[in-house]
Amino acid sequence: MMTENITYPRRVICRRFLKFLAKAALATLSDFRIEGQENLPESGPLLVIGNHFSFIDPVAVLRTLPYQIEFVGGAVFPHAPKIVQFIPQLWGYYPVFRGTGSRFALRAAEEILKQNGVLGIMPEGGSWAEVLRPARPGAAYLASQSGVKVLPLGIYGLNSIFPIQFGKRPKAVVKIGKPVGPFTASGRGRERREQLDQIGTELMKAIAAQLPDSHRGFLADDPATRKAALGTEDYPWESLVEGQVEGEVH
Repeated sequence: MMTENITYPRRVICRRFLKFLAKAALATLSDFRIEGQENLPESGPLLVIGNHFSFIDPVAVLRTLPYQIEFVGGAVFPHAPKIVQFIPQLWGYYPVFRGTGSRFALRAAEEILKQNGVLGIMPEGGSWAEVLRPARPGAAYLASQSGVKVLPLGIYGLNSIFPIQFGKRPKAVVKIGKPVGPFTASGRGRERREQLDQIGTELMKAIAAQLPDSHRGFLADDPATRKAALGTEDYPWESLVEGQVEGEVH
């Protein structure tokens, strides 16, 4: 698939129906709250970022935002029940195999932003912890390469929804922050990677500002919270390609 074939928006009717289902499901299963709607820009181009604590975070994002949003996300869903893994395929997204450069997904994302689109990405690169972790370089790359504004979201409480407890509706929140950026990066090699890491930290600080301190991990104000988060920053696919474990494909 060539990036020349990428158009924005797409799958409009299907996605409208899925947004309706997301709204109904979150209202039924949780006390779902949206805060900071006054910070929403009227339109794109816009890069949307958020923390990733739960496999249903993208559902909360598409429920929260009024835009036609595209997503870049993991090609494999290691923490999602198989019964719901078809939903991202119905929505349509640009898959990333963690542990690779994922050039096509990044080029597709750039093309969407060039068309004044709205693109969502979770900078942490996975949902293996319930505290904030450092950003992977993808979100910082897109922010600096495109020069668009970045909208930070703080998402929490969704892990309390599953397993479903009938008669209980746990509180779940998406808090929308003020847009940040634009960001720029120059240079090559290590110099550029250091700049992207700095941008990534700024992006995570923008997300952290929308979360309770108990969820901020390495950026928490409380030293005990930061200490408890040690180890969560380790990226599971640092030396692996997603789907491969000790040479075997799963």
